[in-house]
Amino acid sequence: MANDQIQYVTAPKVEDNRKKYCRFKKNGIKYIDYKDANFLLKFVNEQGKLLPRRLTGTSLKFQRKVAQAVKRSRHIGLLPYVTDSLK
Repeated sequence: MANDQIQYVTAPKVEDNRKKYCRFKKNGIKYIDYKDANFLLKFVNEQGKLLPRRLTGTSLKFQRKVAQAVKRSRHIGLLPYVTDSLK
């Protein structure tokens, strides 16, 4: 017992204390344009999946609007449904 080091089974949590905020409420955006593909790419990962609210900080109301806008832009061909390297 000469080595009194603490060994963790899992890595210790490093907390990020930055407060998440909804960028739409902060900037006063009321309408999300489905034709603006570059803006919608911020809410989509490399595989083409929508990023969850817990990562983006978007409120529920605007997360639904973002999802609808992404679906509409996919339907008319501005965003792909599935991809290997989108960004």
